[in-house]
Amino acid sequence: MKRIPCILMRSGTSKGPFLLASDVPSAPKERDQALLKIMGSPHQSQIDGIGGGSSISSKVAIISPSTRPGVDVDYLFCQVIVNEARVDSSLNCGNMLSGVGPFAIIKGLVKAQDQETTVRIYNQNTGVIVEAKIQTPKGEVSFDGETTIDGVPGQSAPIELSFLDSVGAKTGQLLSTGHPIDLIDDIEVSCIDVSVPVVMMLAKSLGKSGYESKQELDQDKDLIAKMESIRQKAAILMGMGDVSQSVIPKMALLAEPRFNGNVTSRYFTPKDCHPSHAVTGAICIATACLIPGSVASKVAHNILSQKKSHGIIVEHPAGKIDAVIHKEITGDTIDIPKVSFIRTARPLFSGEVII
Repeated sequence: MKRIPCILMRSGTSKGPFLLASDVPSAPKERDQALLKIMGSPHQSQIDGIGGGSSISSKVAIISPSTRPGVDVDYLFCQVIVNEARVDSSLNCGNMLSGVGPFAIIKGLVKAQDQETTVRIYNQNTGVIVEAKIQTPKGEVSFDGETTIDGVPGQSAPIELSFLDSVGAKTGQLLSTGHPIDLIDDIEVSCIDVSVPVVMMLAKSLGKSGYESKQELDQDKDLIAKMESIRQKAAILMGMGDVSQSVIPKMALLAEPRFNGNVTSRYFTPKDCHPSHAVTGAICIATACLIPGSVASKVAHNILSQKKSHGIIVEHPAGKIDAVIHKEITGDTIDIPKVSFIRTARPLFSGEVII
């Protein structure tokens, strides 16, 4: 049996082990086999591992010192599929990203400053750089504070995440098909790529209100099958090829806001609805609200298109998530140099996971 040092963290609205890259195999195939064993996949309850039996609690963050100029650490996100012997490392996870900065400081990869420490993180999945501001009074990470995020009980210290130049993270362009709207299976869709590619549809176009619970949507197998068909066809238009074995692009059903936000989203990961919302998905949807002609713009409220900085509130099943979008327009081109969020995290245990 092998023992691997591990810190299990609640990170944003996700949960999973944080590992040093030096403690796991470097070859992707052997690394993935180790992660499957650590998490207990494939099994619906992951009974023989430390996974939680759902997509939001079957995630792994692997961290290493960075050799890139101006970057402190590299972060590889791995989504361990619950019911399959498969690990997907094609995308970033913004919620798990919340714990990367604190982990890096705790493990001595970054020296803490007094009061607040900025950790510059390179996401290996997408090539995006993120700045994380961590509370470090007296030079030590503090998880105590009064910040709350929807989907997580209690209060914690704030962690500010700023995604830099994340447009086209996977497909190379904001409008992945070249158009704000495409028609697939008689459904209008917008295929947008900011931090993560998302196929967006109006909930009403699929016979839904957009305010359903996760349970209601997950139980509608015809809806899931219809959306998956659209997703796979959209991926081809986006230049992503066959995505039947990939978790990207993601999907979202959008509707008008109900609670003083800007838009309502039901985010799919992609074959079940997220109980709250992915950070990267919220970045993409918030940006889509600013794109004239997109499906998001049709239901978004109180969007002032001439502003250079937008506070966008995305409503989701557990509440809301707030983003600040910084926008630059040159002719017909929209650039998003920076998007910021506030998240929280905390360690749940520190020790060794045995495989």
